[in-house]
Amino acid sequence: MVREWDPRTASSAEMASLLATLNAVLATDLPDDPPWRETALREYLSEVMPGERRISWVAQTEPAADGTPGAIVGHVHVLLLGDIGVLEVLVHPSVRRTGLGRDLVRLAARRAYQEGFRSVGVEVVGGTPAMAFFEALGFGRDYVETRSVLRLGTVDWAALDAMATGIGTGYRIEFCPGGPPDELIEPYARAKAELRDVEDGDLRPSSYDPQRLRDSLDCLHRRGMKPYVVFAIHERTGEVAGLTEVVVPAQHPTRADQYDTIVVPDHRGYGIDRAIKARMLLDLRAAEPELTEVQTWNAQANEAMLAVNAELGYRPDRQWCEYGADVAELVHRLDALTR
Repeated sequence: MVREWDPRTASSAEMASLLATLNAVLATDLPDDPPWRETALREYLSEVMPGERRISWVAQTEPAADGTPGAIVGHVHVLLLGDIGVLEVLVHPSVRRTGLGRDLVRLAARRAYQEGFRSVGVEVVGGTPAMAFFEALGFGRDYVETRSVLRLGTVDWAALDAMATGIGTGYRIEFCPGGPPDELIEPYARAKAELRDVEDGDLRPSSYDPQRLRDSLDCLHRRGMKPYVVFAIHERTGEVAGLTEVVVPAQHPTRADQYDTIVVPDHRGYGIDRAIKARMLLDLRAAEPELTEVQTWNAQANEAMLAVNAELGYRPDRQWCEYGADVAELVHRLDALTR
């Protein structure tokens, strides 16, 4: 049985069943990734930015003879933002290759089409069955990044401390747990605008407008994802010369997610990128005692950041691909496959 589903009103049993399927998928496809916890999972699935919507469906097995609801063995949601619908699909390994995944994608794509969206996108992890699945449905690969993972147990902390202080004169570094103070929001947004030229095709767009940046930080907190930001401040002007962001999700607090790292062009060449990322790791060690790993994503063309990450101890893990499809063509193709 497949039905539209709202995580905000779902029962505790449904949330636990969905979590079990999510962790079964991780154990099969990404066995080195930490399992997720139920902490703030409901909020993670329901909270969105202003102007965005998320629509979800679940697939359940038949109810038991005593009336106990069936297990959730599949889930899809489409996040409607800007001019694209972004899909996320989960199918329990025990029911793969039954057509369920295709049916779930068809539901979400049809809704995006009905809502007037022209394209849909999806993040696909390299080396998993999802690559062949989406390619068979007609999705094309638009963008590829490499995920790298840093295991904190392997870090040379003395060397990291030296990196954190190896910054040119005229700059100070500030660590901001929970996000920046309000007086830094506008210079923060100006620095993040430097990413505009390199984010084409990214399904995780940055926020350049100060109010949207506030909304983004607020959304992270509501979803149970604690942001940390380290700034390099140019002391003479008070401007943000560089920044790096890490988010620690309540759903998997042993592995943090590295978000943007930016050095404003006028301030490059002073060791800012290395210093702010090293300072972040040093302060995270005290702020998040459960943390054992940090994962980051980089385009292969970003050689400078890849070199910094390698020096810090990150090791390449997997490709992370963004696929896209014309939604009208996708719906037509999926409808034909179900006839």
